[in-house]
Amino acid sequence: MATSKASITYARGFTIKETEQGIKVIEVSSPWPDAKSGFSYALVPKNTPEISLDKEKYDAVVRVPVERIVVTSTTHIPALESLGVADRLVGFPNSQFVSSKETRKRIASGQVKELGTNEAINTEILMELSPELMVGFGISGKNKAYETLQQAGIPLVYNGDWTEETPLGKAEWIKFFAPFFGLEKKGDSLYKAIELSYARAKELALQAKTKPTILSGGLYKDVWYVAGGKSWMAEFLRDANTNYLWKETENTGSIGLSIESVLERAQDADFWLNPSMHTSYNELEETNRHYLQFSAFKNKRVFTHARSIGETGGLLFYEYAPNRPDVVLKDLIHIFHPELLPDHELFFFKPLE
Repeated sequence: MATSKASITYARGFTIKETEQGIKVIEVSSPWPDAKSGFSYALVPKNTPEISLDKEKYDAVVRVPVERIVVTSTTHIPALESLGVADRLVGFPNSQFVSSKETRKRIASGQVKELGTNEAINTEILMELSPELMVGFGISGKNKAYETLQQAGIPLVYNGDWTEETPLGKAEWIKFFAPFFGLEKKGDSLYKAIELSYARAKELALQAKTKPTILSGGLYKDVWYVAGGKSWMAEFLRDANTNYLWKETENTGSIGLSIESVLERAQDADFWLNPSMHTSYNELEETNRHYLQFSAFKNKRVFTHARSIGETGGLLFYEYAPNRPDVVLKDLIHIFHPELLPDHELFFFKPLE
């Protein structure tokens, strides 16, 4: 059977193919870190007669376009909104973490039902909602609620956007959502605009006359966590034309260090980004007097994403940054090279109070 393959440029965790029968097949190879195997999902158009399908080959068969959907991570919501299908969302777990004004209105009016927690979803409420699709999020394949829903015939697909290690790779998962609504062209167009905006910002950053040194993270108990040199945050800092002090490390996540080793390397760093979840200089000072030894503290050059929050306390960065890496990059360029983007208004990052 001949197939055609959709173009995926940066994302490593999924592929999309279309068969001659018009069935889209989405393969998710990275549903969570170190997954031993992936998943295969068949998307069958509702307006076609019954197609003979070997259902054993697929982990879920979804009739598309989907009219009623449940998603489980705040990073899924901006994709639905930008595709123009936010009104099809009927349920969400931990809805207090949602920051989007559009979706908060729908939660407040009861159009999006609260489903408990992702680890213990209220399956009774969910089944009453009769979703045609549930987009799951998991750190492993073990979730009893998910198993119950699958047994009840609700198609479950895993989204692994969070396992991507590059800014544009995370954003490209909008192409994962688009086929469930028959909106592939719109998904491609939205992504191309983000990709172009990111490329232009990256090119602009190269015009900077200076390359400031950057410290990241802060203490949690007695361990200082900095972003690893192969993490998506390190890539943002590289693309913003800065000298990130742990850029040579191979870690894709965070690295745990002692405060002594951080002081030794970064005491004179020009800027300090995301000092744990602290939002003011007073807070930093009260938490640990050692923080006062950093030049970035003394020179008031500390910035955080913890000050940009939705009306119920959810962090805008966790919800929107994976979907809008171009805005993240422009924030960083404005902070580190203000002369290049003087009129940019900070969205994710704010100076400490």
